[in-house]
Amino acid sequence: MQISKAQAIVTGGASGLGLATAKKIVAEGGQVTLLDINQEQGDAAANELGAAGAFIATDVSSEEAVNNAVTKAAETMGGVNMLVNCAGILGAGRVLGRDGPMPGDLFIKVIQVNLIGSFLMAKAVANLMQHNEPDEEGERGVIISTASVAAFEGQIGQAAYSASKAGVAGMALPIAREFSRIGVRVMTIAPGIFMTPMMEGMPEKVQESLAAQVPFPSRLGRPEEFADLVVCIYGNTMLNGETIRLDGAIRMQAK
Repeated sequence: MQISKAQAIVTGGASGLGLATAKKIVAEGGQVTLLDINQEQGDAAANELGAAGAFIATDVSSEEAVNNAVTKAAETMGGVNMLVNCAGILGAGRVLGRDGPMPGDLFIKVIQVNLIGSFLMAKAVANLMQHNEPDEEGERGVIISTASVAAFEGQIGQAAYSASKAGVAGMALPIAREFSRIGVRVMTIAPGIFMTPMMEGMPEKVQESLAAQVPFPSRLGRPEEFADLVVCIYGNTMLNGETIRLDGAIRMQAK
């Protein structure tokens, strides 16, 4: 599929990996609708994208909100053939912390946003994609979700986050197998340590320490590198049902 013809929905698109991905798609000639919970940042991001960009305030953990947003986005762009799930929260905390056991509601919230949110978006978008006109290879759309290296090497304090991201990686293959009949590919990217707004807020010494843990290149990942991989996946039809680590060969330690 050609990125210049993309009609993409990007969740978490108001900043970080999502915004970098949206900018890349628009730069290549595609259209993007950003979904994010932050109205102010979303409006600003859409304005930055210009005529090819739009924004819809959306809580991806709400099935009703997701369905409404996907329908509206498809109407705005004249269809949808690409989904990039970048919306997510950290929810860091020890299971048995200094103030007592982790509240179950915190664990549930992380799962609802990171895992269930990705699932709700995938099924809503695929429901529309199945009616797209197929290309010469029978392809109708591409769904790309964001996991994390924490899905495989979760650190102390990441029980909720790691569980949610492992779920995102784990559902890619069965959904890809199911969606093969409608010509929709399903992929997952598992980033390592990237320079996102959250990372930018950390002290410089902390950033340097994290960067030093990456074997090569020994630095933090750039959001543009994530965006480049998204575009590569969209254009390569043989990439399907897999999780790609984008991490500079880092393997996270226990803490």
